[in-house]
Amino acid sequence: MKKRSVVVANHRTSVSLENVFWDALRDAADARTISVNDLVTEIDKHRSNSLSGAIRLYVLAVARASATGRAIPKASQL
Repeated sequence: MKKRSVVVANHRTSVSLENVFWDALRDAADARTISVNDLVTEIDKHRSNSLSGAIRLYVLAVARASATGRAIPKASQL
């Protein structure tokens, strides 16, 4: 578990995630050519649970899309 600071809508906050989720989140942001902070802000806008939980669900959705050959989803599509 690693705690990192991210900027969500111009507000600095800390998020704790396992390293594999941080790596996958960075990969998803790179694939969409946006920053991790921008991706986390997008996830935050559409979440219905904790931010760390919403990030994990987004990373899972990206992995499922990748495994089935679909496009990487936006957080608003979950």
